This record gives sequence, structure tokens and C-alpha cells, in this order.
Amino acid sequence: MAIRSSSSKRAIIPSSISLEKILKTRQNLSKFSPSIWNKSEAKSKTSDQESPQTLNLTHPTLRVLESCKHSLLEFNQVLAQLIVSGLLQHPLAASRAVKKLCSLPSLISHAVYLFNYLDQPDAFICNTIIRSYVNSNDPDGAIAFYYRKMVEIDVPPNHYTFPLLVKVCAELGSVREGGKAHARIVKLGFETDLFVRNAMIHMYGQFGSIGDTRKVFDASPESDSVTWNSMIDGYVKNGEVGKAREVFDEMPERDIVSWNSMIAGYVSVEDVSAAKELFDAMPFRDVVSWNSMIDGYARIGNVSAARGLFGRMHGRSTVSWNTMLALHARSKNYVECIRLFDRMIEGGEVKPNEATLVSVLTACANLGKLDMGKRIHSYIEADNRIELDVLLSSALLTMYAKCGAMDSAREVFLEMPERNTVSWNSMIRWYSMHGDSAKGLEMFMEMEKSGPTPNEVTFVCVLSACGHAGLVLEGWWYFDLMQRVYNIKPKVEHYGCMVDLLSRAGLIGDSVELTSDMTMGAGTTLWSALLSACRAHSNFKLGEILGKRLIALEPTDVGPYVLLSNIYAMQGKWDDVENVRKMIEEEGLHKSTGHSVVDPAGSNSSQSILEKGDIPKYRKSLVYSMLSEMGAQVKLSHRE
Repeated sequence: MAIRSSSSKRAIIPSSISLEKILKTRQNLSKFSPSIWNKSEAKSKTSDQESPQTLNLTHPTLRVLESCKHSLLEFNQVLAQLIVSGLLQHPLAASRAVKKLCSLPSLISHAVYLFNYLDQPDAFICNTIIRSYVNSNDPDGAIAFYYRKMVEIDVPPNHYTFPLLVKVCAELGSVREGGKAHARIVKLGFETDLFVRNAMIHMYGQFGSIGDTRKVFDASPESDSVTWNSMIDGYVKNGEVGKAREVFDEMPERDIVSWNSMIAGYVSVEDVSAAKELFDAMPFRDVVSWNSMIDGYARIGNVSAARGLFGRMHGRSTVSWNTMLALHARSKNYVECIRLFDRMIEGGEVKPNEATLVSVLTACANLGKLDMGKRIHSYIEADNRIELDVLLSSALLTMYAKCGAMDSAREVFLEMPERNTVSWNSMIRWYSMHGDSAKGLEMFMEMEKSGPTPNEVTFVCVLSACGHAGLVLEGWWYFDLMQRVYNIKPKVEHYGCMVDLLSRAGLIGDSVELTSDMTMGAGTTLWSALLSACRAHSNFKLGEILGKRLIALEPTDVGPYVLLSNIYAMQGKWDDVENVRKMIEEEGLHKSTGHSVVDPAGSNSSQSILEKGDIPKYRKSLVYSMLSEMGAQVKLSHRE
């Protein structure tokens, strides 16, 4: 097997057959082996070959090896020289060669291949390979190498081995492997080593085993700032902020990490006043300290306090800007979100990342700023640093959909790296919201064929699409399909969609009958839908009953008052209208003003492909499926 570079396609290490040939040939070579450097650079090559134990970094071969930067050809020549001269088996030469291979993540497997030819590999070489796996985000490869290579051939570990191994177990989230590593640490007597203890405290904190974390912490009086900070971090991550504060107060000497960990702990439980007290008491602060406090105020929705800290802050990071952008978006202060983003770009202090653009796209969607959304989309495509992940793709899709550009939304949907259930549900929902329920139901058909399994939310979107288009037959069909095929029990939301659908069609009696079949109590949403239907279809008697019931259930919701007032007005019962109006005033209720968002630049909405006379695909499928079931029922009846 030859190890090859992906770029040069040249062999880095000879195959096992070639290696044997080289070693056999070495026996017939004179003691002066071929050299790849100028003879003037070589210092007594003969003595170096005869006394390999005196090898050091000044040896010409190792100097050339160290100087290899990006030239794989040069590296191959040096490696071949090490093999032929027999220097490769020297611990120093072997470790430098393995380290050089591990400096490139793509060559880790080549380093392992070279490891297999070493007669006596040591802990340093093993640690180098394990660390390379860790740095390449391959904890599985690291743990496999440890057991299959290091443990199997009984390479003695050192005090650098176990911190690496414990870190791997923490990244894997494997409590079992962590326990095995702890057992070997105790067996080999490394449990009192400070670096090993610190790693184990961090590992058990990651596992949520805070009791074990404390046992390791208390196992030895020798501790440094990392030990204390790891214990604080363990308590914070497991929600025990009070315990973390006790450890913090006991610390003989605190550093910036200690203060920041405690502030982050208080922020995580939304105790911002305690966090602010620590923040004010800090001897010095860094960007993490400021970001934690801004995040704390953002969590409790205190925009003014967060803005005040942000304004006082020097050297803002991307996280600082993102926290403020997300806060404005979450507070529905979309105009300020856009302004802040413009300041961020104009200042050039930091560059936006995926989280930045998600917040800005949310603002664009709610303000109807299609042109700005398109510019951000172009920026994403032009910047290689931005990864169009599922979250950012969903934000783009929502922006286009809310702005009415469904063709662009569909393009984003088709180009998504991963189309999950949320993505499919969004497309179904937005098609129906824009009056194209047929396309929404066709999306559901595509989802059934090639997408993920529909869930409860999917059927809420589907039934809502039927409601928007007044598709009563289809609504009943999907309501039945949800239970019969996908084993999804209807919830209040599903009943609400069905009641809305039936009520819009004037089938108020069917709506009432459906709600009586509910296993759970009918919520205010259902009664509101029925009340609206009673008003629309002049069913005044039932409407009056429902209106009074709704007001009793939700006395602070102005909607039922308005609907009941309208029902009285339609009957000419002006005294009752005045009574309802007085009730609204006494409760201090106000009807929110309706509004619409319009892009001033205007946008051409995509024309529906459903021309007059066309039969939607979903309806054909529905009819064929119903005919098939009817045929099956006919056959069964004939047999009987």
C-alpha cells in the first residue's frame, strides 16, 4: 500500500514490498549512503550513522526535514533517506517525521502508516497522532488509534497522554469511555497529576456528572486556576450557580476566566442583577465580560440597558453586534436592526457571519425589504466565509416568502443543503398564505414522495391551506389521512383548522359536531372561529351564546367583544351593542390597528400556473386515491 498526497499524487511512503526491498538493498550499500544535500552541509555523516544515539536536531537530515514546508517531493526524499540510513528507528527522527506528517490534517493516515513500521514507538509519537485527530475534529479516530495502536502494542503512556484521551471522551460524550479512561489513570498512578485532574474535572462537567466532578476536585489539595475555573464551569453548566459562587468565593486567586464564568452563570439563570454586581466589581474586563452582560440584558428584554452597555464598549466583536441585532429582531424593532447592521458594515470593525445575516434577514422579511434581502443573498453567494446552512437558508426562504417572491423562495428551498421538515412545512404554509393552496398541497405530495415524514405541524399547514381555499372535501381527506396513515392524533390546532374550514363554508352544525367529538376541551381559538362563522352566516342565536362564553373565558381579549357587538348590530339590538361597548371601556381594552407592509419599490408577484380549466395535481391524486378506496369497498361488499 502506498501513501499518496492528494495534490501531487507522488508516493510519500513506499509500499511494504518497496520498503522491504529498500531495507535489503541497504545491506549491500557502502557505509556512505547517497545524500540529497550538498556535501559541504554534511558534518561527519559516517560518525552519525555509526552512533545513532547521539542524533540531535542539528543533524543534516533532520534540518532538511524541519525545513520542509509545502514541498512534498522534498519531504519524500528526506523520508526515503531516513529509511535507507536506518535513522527512522531513532526516537528523535521518528517523532520529527510523524510530527511533520501530522502538521497536515489530510496526512494523518500516512502518519499512522509510518507508525506501523516503527520498532519502538513512544508516548510522544502516539500523543502527536492523537492530538492531530483531536485538532481535526475526529475524536472517533483518536480513540480508535489509542486502543488499536497504543494499548494493543503496550506503548507506555505519559502525563500528556491522558489529558488528550479525556478530552476525546468529553467530545464524544461517552460516559463509558470516560470511566474506562479514569480507571486506567488510577491504575497507572496518574490520578494526582494536575493536568490529568483538570482534564477529568472538565470531562465530568461536560457529562453532567457534577458529583464525580467534585470528587476529582477534592481528591488533591494541589490546584491551579484551571482547576478552580473548571469546577466553576462544571457547576454553571449544570445549573448550580449557587455552588459555583461558593467555589468562586473560595478561590485563592481569581483571573478573568473566573469572573466571566460566574457572570455567564448568572446570565444563564437570568439573574442579571447579580451578574451586574460582579461585572462592576471586576478589576478588569475583556470583550467576553461585556458580551455576557449585553446577552444578560437581551435575555430579559431590557433593550435600553443592553444598548447602553453596547455604546460604552470598546473593541466590539462579531458576537457583540450579533447579540444586539438578535435583540432588536426579537423585540420586533426591525428598523433599528437594519440601522445597526448598516453601522456595522460602515464601521468595518468586524465582518458579518451567519448569525448576523439571520437577524438582518428576519428584519427584511418583516419590513418587506425585498431589495435589501436580495443584496444580502448576493453577499452570501459572493463571500466564501459564509456557510449557507439550514438556519440561514430558512431565513432566506422566509424573507422571500414574506415579501411575496415565492419563485425565489422555491429556488432557495431547492438549493438548501438539507431540506428538513421545517423547510417543507414553511413552503406549504407560505404557498397557502399567498393564496396558492393548490401549490401548497402539491408540495405536500412531493414531501410524501421524496421528503421527510410529515409531522403534526405539517398537517396544521395542510389543513390551513384547505381552509384558505375553502377545500372542504380535501380538508376532511387530509384530516382522516393524518390519523389513518401517519397515526397522528388530532390536537386543538388541527381541530381549529377544521372548524375554521367548515365554518367558512357555512357548515356550522358540522363544526359544532366536530368539537363535541374532541377528547380534549375546545379552546378559545375554536370558539372564536365558530363565533366568526356565526357572524358571517347570520347564525345569531348560536353566536350570542358563543360570544358570552368566550368573554367569560377570555375577559381581556377584545376580539370576542367586537364579534358579539357586530352580531347585535346585525340584529338591530343597539342597546346590547352599547352595553358591549361599555364593557370594553371598563376593561380598558383596545382593538389593535390592522396594518400591512408594502415594499415601496414594488415587486412583481409570481403568476399562478393554475390557469382556468387546469386540474391541480393534488386533486387528481386525491380523486384517484378515493376511487381506489371506493373500488376496494365495492369489492368487499360483493364478497359479502
